[in-house]
Parts: sequence; structure tokens; C-alpha cells
Amino acid sequence: RKALSRIIVLLLAVKVVCTGAQEEEEKTECVPGFQEKEYQVEYSGGFLKDVPLLQVVFDDCTGNEGVEFEVSNPDFLIDENLNLVPRRDVIDSGDVMFVHGVNVHVDDMAQVTIMGAPSRSPQTLREILGLSDMMPYRSKRSLLVPPMFVPENQRAPFPRLIGKVISSDMKEDHIFRLMGRGADQDPKGVFSINRLTGEVAVSRALDREAIAYYHLQVSTTDLSGRLVEGPVDLDVSVIDQNDNRPVFKEPRYSGEVLEGSPTGTTVMTMTAYDADDPNTDNAVLRYIIVRQLPDKPSPNMFYIDPERGDIVTVIAPHQLDRETLPTTQYELEIVAKDMAGSEVGLTGTATATITITDRNDHAPEFTHSLFQASVNEGSTGVVVNLTVDDRDDPATGAWRAIYSIINGDPNQNFEIQTNLDNNEGMLSVVKPLDYESSMFHTLLIKVENEDPLVPDIVYGPSSTATVYITVMDVNEGPVFFPDPLVVIRRENIPVGSFVAMLNATDPDYLQTQSIRFTVLRDPADWLIVNPFKGNVTTRAILDRESPHVHNNQYTALFMATDNGSPPASGTGTLIITLEDENDNAPYVFPSVARVCEDAKDMNVVVIGGRDKDIHPNTDPFKIELGKQPGLEKTWKISRINDTHSQIMLLHSLKKANYNLPLVLTDSGIPPISNNTELKVQVCTCRKNRMDCSRAGSIQTNLLLFIFMHLFALFCGVCFISSYGFI
Repeated sequence: RKALSRIIVLLLAVKVVCTGAQEEEEKTECVPGFQEKEYQVEYSGGFLKDVPLLQVVFDDCTGNEGVEFEVSNPDFLIDENLNLVPRRDVIDSGDVMFVHGVNVHVDDMAQVTIMGAPSRSPQTLREILGLSDMMPYRSKRSLLVPPMFVPENQRAPFPRLIGKVISSDMKEDHIFRLMGRGADQDPKGVFSINRLTGEVAVSRALDREAIAYYHLQVSTTDLSGRLVEGPVDLDVSVIDQNDNRPVFKEPRYSGEVLEGSPTGTTVMTMTAYDADDPNTDNAVLRYIIVRQLPDKPSPNMFYIDPERGDIVTVIAPHQLDRETLPTTQYELEIVAKDMAGSEVGLTGTATATITITDRNDHAPEFTHSLFQASVNEGSTGVVVNLTVDDRDDPATGAWRAIYSIINGDPNQNFEIQTNLDNNEGMLSVVKPLDYESSMFHTLLIKVENEDPLVPDIVYGPSSTATVYITVMDVNEGPVFFPDPLVVIRRENIPVGSFVAMLNATDPDYLQTQSIRFTVLRDPADWLIVNPFKGNVTTRAILDRESPHVHNNQYTALFMATDNGSPPASGTGTLIITLEDENDNAPYVFPSVARVCEDAKDMNVVVIGGRDKDIHPNTDPFKIELGKQPGLEKTWKISRINDTHSQIMLLHSLKKANYNLPLVLTDSGIPPISNNTELKVQVCTCRKNRMDCSRAGSIQTNLLLFIFMHLFALFCGVCFISSYGFI
């Protein structure tokens, strides 16, 4: 009942528009729609099933293709001959019904009045207009406002009537007033209402894609502007016309499909957009492929789902072979058509580029089953480039080659790497070859791809190759053995002493060659070598404490040269580990000490012994006072450990510089002693500041000590220490 009521309301609005248009202008050309808007049928007790009542006159001015009719009373229909026919025997038909005819060119309605028919119960004006469900309504109101519909893109003349507002209480001093967007609000003046009759008109062509719906309000006022009735909502819907072409989101689409893919594999999806009303066929799109380039091996390699836009493969998998197709890229011209693809639909075009991608369905094959190369013994580097053919897509894992040596290289003398630019295998020598050990090498090489082969493809015999390597003889230099040669000798051995015997052999044992020895590097110039025999002797004293000796080892370099053509040479190292001799006297450190003249702490300094020799010719050291008499009355030495002792004063001294005689003895066999002195400065100390300037020098020697001792005994007064004074 709601749908029927809305159709009736729509018919009333269309009727007003059509009637007004007929009154305004004479039709000089075909006007799409019902050529007669009102029909009458006599009621004679009911209507029989399938018996035509009348024939409507309808013309869309293009042949009436695709016209669909709907009757407000569901018991009736319009057949293919435009006859109004009952679907069944009908007794209660009502006294009025409406016929709606629509296709892509027209949307129109006509009214059928049944003369003499009994009234349906209940049947009120509200029921006919459908107001009970479409708008708020109070029974006391007399202002009836049906919804109105306006096709977009109407042509002049304007204004055009689109409907009428009815007021059952309208008086002569009352007027209609229209308010809202499209009336007195922007965009202003689109709609207007006859102040006296309530007829609503549109003043210009509308664009549904700009504004699809207008919500207005109608009221009645008296001449003074006082509100009498309303406001009541007036809804104006803009009826869509097919005035927008489908537009693809992208002008060009790109997709990929793997060669050998099963028929029906989805490649990509094309999507277009239509700005027309999505609830009408104006925006219902259908997709088709209109051209394929190239068109080999079949012009219909792909299919597009008309509704979803999915492009799928049609070609058989064995024909979708990248290596046999005329190209790896196909271009499809895709057309999207609205109106569900009908002939009158508008179209949009885009291009789809489909790339046939590679799979690893071809194994790499060597261009030759046998490769040959030659290489000089003793050299390294690339010796031969191995070439292969692979029909798969270059620069992919299905084309890139991986080489491996599967036989003939037990010592890993060879290595093979792939040249990324041309896919060749670069066979290199990484460990020098020896002509005398083997003149020939036979390698078995295998080539594979980075990507695994497809299940039905395997590597064949052509994926392996043999490489013959010929080693060329060159004159090799003599080789020292052992290298380095390590010997142990004591330092200070006499000049001319034997040190070592050098041993060098010529790898070219197939040739008879002599070897000559020379000294290549002898930092201290201690050694000499017999050029023919290779025995090394000393030409100077070996000194373990020399700056050229490191960690007790002296290193010299010798060269052996053969008499080949051209001559070749080799070098060998001699390392002499020197055993220590006790040939260095120990010395004291520090050599200077300072003490305050009024110091309460009689400890002067802790001294230590050092020795250039090594154990056992060094510590423990024995540190003693010199042999001069009387020293023990002023000085005392206390041993701390094997290397250090404490120097102490037995009484205070005046400000002066004192040289304390000491004797240091190491523990070598035989031991070596060193008579040395410790300089002691007695200074004036005030407020943490030590002043050692202008201190007289006092020499402590044997004669001075004897004189002072005799003088003290003679005078009976010990007014001076056993040291001399100034």
C-alpha cells in the first residue's frame, strides 16, 4: 500500500506538470511519454482475466525499446501491445489507477478512471497521496503537499510546473509561501510557488550530480504575513538522466601473469566510476575488451568479467609460453559502458598492459661440452670464461646461473664465479698450480639457476661441461726450508763463529740449476754467508742488548738465486735467539733525591737497581754504601726486596748537595758490581715549598772522611758530621 500510495502521489505531480506544459505551448515535435494522459473504462460488475480493457498510447520518440510499465493496482498489467489487462478476475478495482512507463529516454505516468466503479473501502485522499507514511500529518491540517520530481537537464522554456500544493481551507486573502534551499536560500530562485494557486515551478535546468534532493517548506499566510497553516515539508527529488560517462580510476593499468598459468587465472581488475545515480541503470556498468595488441597467437587470450571487471586468462597454459609468444607484453583496450551495457549506454576507455612473467621452465645449457685453457704455474686469476644459453627472462633468478665444480679439484685450487653482466662463469685459479706436481687438470663443471626449475623440467647433460687446464712451466725461484730457520746462539761469541746452514732447493727439479746465496737484510751487519754452501758466520760480536734485537731474537733475511733464464730467486728468514751473558753492570734509579734539612722523617728515598741483562744475570741486587769510612754514621741502607732498598739519614744535615757513594752488585755468574753515586739535595722547606737553590756541593770521599775524623778526635768536640762542609 505504501508503494501504491507513492506512485499515486508521483502521478498527481506528473499530471500537473504535463497539464501545465500542454497549456503553455503547442507541441510541434515528438514529446516522449504517454501521448494521452487520461483514460476512462466503464465498470460493468468487474473485469475478466486476460481480457483487454483499453490500449494506452505511449511513445519515447526512439522506438519504445526497453520500455517498462507498472500499474498502481497490482491486479493489472500492460502487455506487449500496450493493452491494459487484468491479471485475474477483478471485482474491487477501485475507481482510479495509474500507469507508470519508463525507459532510458522517458519517465512518464497516465491516469485511468473507472467509470461507475464502487468505491474501495477505505479510500481517502490521504491514502491516494500516500501521506500517512511519507510525511507528518495532523488531521486538523488542510495543507496537502505531495512529493515532487524533476528530471535533470530539462530544456527551455522555463519555468516548468512540477506539482501543486493543495489547501482545503484556502481563502481569498490567503497566499502560499515557499521557503528553503532552492527558494529563498542559496541557490535562490530555483523553485517558485504561485501565491494563489499553489502551483510549484522550476526556473532552470537542474543537475542531479550537483544537488540530488531539495528540502523545502510550504506555508500559507494572510496578506499581512501572519502564518495561517504550515510550514509543511516539500521534498523535490531530481530524477537522474544518463549524462555522465564512466571514468576509469587510472588511464593505464598494469598487470602480470606467470607463463603457463591455468586458464581462468585472474590477472588484474579494472574499475570505472559513473557519477550518475547508482540506484539506476545510468550507473550500472559493463566491461568489454574491444582490442588486443598483438592479436597473436589468439585475439582472445584474455576475458574480462562484464560486471566485476576482472581480467582472466583464456589461452591454454601450454600456449602461454613466454619464450614462444611474439611479445611479453599485451595491451588491451577496455571499454566500460553504463546502462548495463545497452547500446544507448555511454562509454569510457582505459588501457590494460599485461606482462607475461617468466618461470624457470628452461634449464641453462653450456654452449660447448668442452672448454680448454692454459695457465702459468705459480699464477692466479681468471683462466677461462664459460658460456651458457638460457631462454628464460634475463636478469631474473630463472636466468641467472650458479656454477659449481663437481669433480677434479681435490685441493680447491680453482674457484668459479658468475659474471652478473653476461651470466658467464669465470673460472679462476685461487691456489697457484705446480707444473712439476701436475701438468694437466680436468674439471667437471655444473651450471644451475638461482630459482628452482618447474616440476616437469630437469637439468640435462648439456648443463655440465668439461674444462681441460694445461699448466705451463715457468722458472721458479729457490725455496728455503725451513723458513724461517730458527737457531740459538750465545751473545758475544767470537767473530767468525758458525751460526747456521741455509738450505734452499729449486722446485724446477726437471732442470739442472745451481743456487747462489746472498745476504738481503742484516740490520746490525753481524752476519756473512758463503754464496755457494750457504753457511752463515759472524762478522761482528752478537749483542743481545742491541736495539736490533727484539724479545731476545735477531732476524736476518737471505736470498737464493738460481741460474735459470731468466734467473729466479727466493727469500728465507734466519732467526737467531740470543742467550744472555752477564756483560752489563747494574745501575741505580733514581739518581737524585731531595730531603728537607729539618725533616723529622729520616727516610730519604727508595732506590732500585736495574740491569740490561736478563735473569739470572739481574736481581736480586745487593745495594751497599761505598767503602769510604764514616758513611755508616750518617747513612743507612735497608733492603726492601730483591730490587729495592731504603736510604735513611741517621741525623739531620745542613742545606747542601751531597754525593752518596753506593755499590750495586747483580746476581750473575760471575756477578758484576757498579760503583756509583746518589745525589742527595738537602733543601730548606717552608709551607710545603722546597728551596734547593744556593746549596753548596759537598764531595764525600775517603781522604776528606779521614781528615774530619782525626780532627774531631783531636778537638774532642764533634761539632761537624763525618761529611765535609763548605
